[in-house]
Amino acid sequence: MTQEVKVHPLVSPWGRFGLYSFFIDAPEPAIVDTGISSSPAEGMLPALQKLGRRIEDVRWILLTHGHIDHLGGAHALWELTGRRAKVVIHEADAPLLRSRQAHVDQYVDVRQQYIDNPNAVVEQTQAANQVISGEMEPTLLVTGGETLSLGGGATVSVHHIPGHTAGSVAYVVDGQRSVFVGDAVQIHGAANGFPGYEDPAAYRASLTYLRDEVRPEHLYLGHPYRNADGVPYGVELDREAARAALQGSLDLEARIDAAAGRYLSGGLQETDSVYSPFAPVAEELRYTGDPTLEPSPFFTTMHGYRRQFDGGR
Repeated sequence: MTQEVKVHPLVSPWGRFGLYSFFIDAPEPAIVDTGISSSPAEGMLPALQKLGRRIEDVRWILLTHGHIDHLGGAHALWELTGRRAKVVIHEADAPLLRSRQAHVDQYVDVRQQYIDNPNAVVEQTQAANQVISGEMEPTLLVTGGETLSLGGGATVSVHHIPGHTAGSVAYVVDGQRSVFVGDAVQIHGAANGFPGYEDPAAYRASLTYLRDEVRPEHLYLGHPYRNADGVPYGVELDREAARAALQGSLDLEARIDAAAGRYLSGGLQETDSVYSPFAPVAEELRYTGDPTLEPSPFFTTMHGYRRQFDGGR
């Protein structure tokens, strides 16, 4: 690549969260992540018009992972491109693109074990129907190691970075180390104030890989994640801020791992606490957020440590 490819954030509102997608302004333009069903028309289209670009010209839709706030707008965006854009996702998260029900099943398998909400399945089903614009088959399944050509010598390499989800990937613009990680670098979490990841060991390994091997010059995050003081980072980090975010994520994971090891190795402790059966961990970490607010990162993460201590069961 002889010329730097410009990157532009595309912001779409949604409840407590700002949904961030990124436009890679290459000869075959790409959008990384798609927000929810309304995001392409309400957020991306006007933002691209201000840049003098057309949404119809987007040729790649690159999904960092399968959560609804990152792939919910994929079908709608694909339609706006005249169904010409290639939709890319890791094979492990592809079921979440193919099926709304897969999101409900994921809730039942994990969070419903800890959150006492008799209406949860109905609410999750309604949410999936509302914010996912359509079920679809991806154009290209990746596993990591692929190189995608965006024309004019611009290429993007795919790196598998599991942990937040099994199919989380980083897309790296080759030659300038612009790295898009979605939610794979959690720092101290976003609005809920706790980092969310399904597999602690994989999360740790992926953070180390990003820090030591990928070494981003520019790191693009899926949300304004927060530092230890609760102050949000931006979503576009330079080299020094990226390294600090990666190290901060690793440091907090080590603290959570140590606390989980002390309390979970002896078995679960059911209490009346809203954090039950992980209340001692929340207390040691001084976590006082509402663990029931979706996407419930506290319970998602602690379930991962529970499986770790249960031998993966």
